[in-house]
Amino acid sequence: MTPPVIHIDADACPVKAETYKVAQRLSLKVRVVANAWLNVPQDPRVELVTVGDGFDAADDRIVADVTPGDVVITADIQLAARCLEAGAAVIAPDGREFSRANIGQALAMRALMADLRAGADQGGLKGPKPMTQRDRSNFLQTLDRVITRLIRG
Repeated sequence: MTPPVIHIDADACPVKAETYKVAQRLSLKVRVVANAWLNVPQDPRVELVTVGDGFDAADDRIVADVTPGDVVITADIQLAARCLEAGAAVIAPDGREFSRANIGQALAMRALMADLRAGADQGGLKGPKPMTQRDRSNFLQTLDRVITRLIRG
């Protein structure tokens, strides 16, 4: 079995550094997909893929490159659903693992929140909550658990 590749939806990902450390420890390849150049570690296992700023260009590239058994790091619920469909494991930066069992609810909540934002005075609605140390810890635990599960088959 080939080891999983970790794909990072990188433009707004707050856990890139943590992912690089885990990947280095486990000798895994990381594919960082972004709309513009980003500084990534000088490591032959880390590949930066820039896709330009077209709508969903990074998402489309990740879906095109992902294979069953890979890991995708993203907060984008629609991308998560597409990657699950392709057979990848998907983890949000806060440590939530998306699965076939919970992706429908996540998509429904996303749609509900979009409707609320569209109909509300934007002054009362805030963006995503800031990352906490607990979120980072949860992410690292989930990433380690998922990779271990994938490697063991």
